[in-house]
Amino acid sequence: MKKMVLASGNKGKLKEFNEMFASFDVEVVAQSEFQVPDVEETGTTFVENAIIKARHAAAITGLPAIADDSGLEVDALEGAPGIYSARYAGVGAKDTDNWQKLLGALEQETERRARFQCVLVFMRHAKDPTPIICQAAWEGRIGFEAKGDNGHGYDPIFIAEGGQLTAAEMSSEAKNAVSHRGKALALLLAEFKAKGII
Repeated sequence: MKKMVLASGNKGKLKEFNEMFASFDVEVVAQSEFQVPDVEETGTTFVENAIIKARHAAAITGLPAIADDSGLEVDALEGAPGIYSARYAGVGAKDTDNWQKLLGALEQETERRARFQCVLVFMRHAKDPTPIICQAAWEGRIGFEAKGDNGHGYDPIFIAEGGQLTAAEMSSEAKNAVSHRGKALALLLAEFKAKGII
């Protein structure tokens, strides 16, 4: 069993990663199990922040690290909340605070196109000069009210392109097949296989 550290304490993300890696004899463990403190995300892009997080987790645990930096871009808000998605309503904000603030910001808007972005970074060790970087997007729109209780983050207000259900109304399997993280993970798996990591 190969062990990798996820540079996050997010239980929803950890569950998605372990579901995707289940058949590859890989165990993904949250950095919180190693008492790794959160690192300040000082980057200006998803890629920069993911590299900062992966390097930090690998340095402290000595394990290969996967970091995910993802967020929601809303066209009517010039790409906001973007890299600030997790703290859109302030540092330590709950998911409900964030999406309620977003619904408020879009109250007068009819243009509600949006997408989830996911950047995954894999570092073999803290000094890895060539981290694997995979990026994918999930197109959709912001609904007018929250629906569903499966998922996390902005899932209750995000409606995938061509569908009527919010991400929080979809089953985990259906979501993983089409989501930004699911697509980025599929790219990461392909890279792992190509490079003999799994």
